[in-house]
Amino acid sequence: MRLKRHISAGLLLLFGCLLVVQDATARKKTNDVEQTKTNSSTRKTNILGQAEARLIEVYQLIAKAESRSALAKAESLIVDFPNFQLAQLVYGDLLAARVRPVKTVGDVPDAQVRGAEAALGQLREESQLRLKALRERPDPGAVPSEFLALSTANKHAIAIDASRSRLYLFENRSTGLKLMADFYISVGKSGLEKTSEGDLKTPLGIYFITSNLDPKSLKNFYGSGALPINYPNILDTKRGKTGGGIWLHGTPPEQFSRPPKATDGCVVLSNPDLLHIIRTVEVQTTPVVISRRLNWVSPSTTQLTKKPFENALDQWRIAKSVGNIEEILDFYSTDFTSYGLNLPQWTPQLKKDIKKANGREIVLKDVSLLHWSDMGETMVVTFGEVSAGRMTGPLKRQYWTLQSKKWKIFFEGVI
Repeated sequence: MRLKRHISAGLLLLFGCLLVVQDATARKKTNDVEQTKTNSSTRKTNILGQAEARLIEVYQLIAKAESRSALAKAESLIVDFPNFQLAQLVYGDLLAARVRPVKTVGDVPDAQVRGAEAALGQLREESQLRLKALRERPDPGAVPSEFLALSTANKHAIAIDASRSRLYLFENRSTGLKLMADFYISVGKSGLEKTSEGDLKTPLGIYFITSNLDPKSLKNFYGSGALPINYPNILDTKRGKTGGGIWLHGTPPEQFSRPPKATDGCVVLSNPDLLHIIRTVEVQTTPVVISRRLNWVSPSTTQLTKKPFENALDQWRIAKSVGNIEEILDFYSTDFTSYGLNLPQWTPQLKKDIKKANGREIVLKDVSLLHWSDMGETMVVTFGEVSAGRMTGPLKRQYWTLQSKKWKIFFEGVI
């Protein structure tokens, strides 16, 4: 009974919130790639989110004052994941509770913590953010407001909520987006909204995975692999942002996870979580939204949001089908660019496209609409542009901005 007595009411209260989210934990466990096996090496490589799920189980046992069971579970967890520092910290608290009161996560005596205050604070913050993500679950069926419409080419989508240090992975089904799993992540040491090379910040915006780097070509620092994204995107470049090399990547062998703000600007996951994402998503077609705080909405809300823009897009399509160059150019912003060409320089290409269509109706296929809202309103639109009577056409991407209540194109190009 001694172990139970030394776990303070404050620590029980901290973890007590998890008793009301056990269903959320159960849902997370159902997303495991395989059923848990007894062999620990198999668990480490094949179970999606298993380490975090097991840590949360320890927290829940503490909340129920079942400290002996919590200690046994924590010991098993660190045997299977010896580099999981937060789990090691909780295990240490449970051992300490045998002989003295433990008031908070990482309740280490001052004499032992000297020189490691920052690391201890980071582990406490990681613990709080993991708990927050489980307490504050999105409503069933809700989606991030940026995802207005995805085409069948977008088989998956990723949304990152920096306020929760969380990455959400979606599958695009015929019935809409389905949240498949979510993972703890780390972002830039200096926070968010990258603007320049070396500022140690993670960018905010709508991006796409551009490649899948072979881990054999990478240093151990990047863990199980890397998925670069297209920072700076067209909007970033328009706003004068610089830098590059922003990846989703893993952790070095000695670390299971990194503190919430610990990267040079990349988004970092544990190696098992990153491996699952690498094996799931597609290069070029997977959008990645990085937001300060995601706004979760019902699919019906996205339908209302996209309707006015869809009208503008269709009007542009009709104007291009008709072939009136002046009417078409009215849809383009004066600061339009396309791979280094301004609007006057690019207009001959537009005229060439019109001539090639030869009066045939333009059809937009596999349209995806992504909405970014900050100091302005931006639509990122991807579609196949096909002339009536033809089977294929170029895959294009446009960036639109809302100017004086009218949507204008400030970038268009074949991708």
